[in-house]
Amino acid sequence: MSDLGSLRDELAGACRRLAAGGMVTGTSGNLSARTGERVVITPTGARFEEVEGEDLAVVDLDGNQLEGRLAPTSELALHLDVYRRYDAGAVAHTHAPMATAVGCVLDELPCVHYTMLALGGSVRVAPYRTFGTPELAQAVAAALEGRTAALLANHGTIAYGGDVAGAIEATELLEWASALYLRAAALGAPRALSEEQQQATVAAALARGYGNTKPATP
Repeated sequence: MSDLGSLRDELAGACRRLAAGGMVTGTSGNLSARTGERVVITPTGARFEEVEGEDLAVVDLDGNQLEGRLAPTSELALHLDVYRRYDAGAVAHTHAPMATAVGCVLDELPCVHYTMLALGGSVRVAPYRTFGTPELAQAVAAALEGRTAALLANHGTIAYGGDVAGAIEATELLEWASALYLRAAALGAPRALSEEQQQATVAAALARGYGNTKPATP
């Protein structure tokens, strides 16, 4: 199987994972991955739980369709703007319920847990713009500055990673952090980590190789 074929199958599997996790409903959400100058992306009107590799479209970085029997998602510009501005290997856009709820209220999701540092810290909320428009793509790209995830006001989420697994992990982390914030807010005003606390966490993670397995000490 070609590299492009493998990427299509990987992306289709990621779609089904997001659907199984309740991160998308109906035909909402879209997912893409880049290989060189080509982008594999979900088609418009697709149901993630039913997507197969052969359903995905292939476009160039200008949005011209190169392969596929189905047209790409209406949010194509959103994905391409992220690829143009950031070192992204894959991009995920969802309507994950907890994160979408936060984006209906807040202007920024505070860094309430140190794992959010994997997203760059606090998560900005891009102002509302009509779906599928250049204005939405521009607003989201700006909200991602220095971050790997953002919320779209009254709409959903965007996250990117170096590969498909990275984009999905960032999406799932954003949904978890949003749920955590909502639960904490039910008890009172959530505490956010200070800049000093965030920097200390980064230093500790680097020093200890946090997130990586290591052999046991005899």
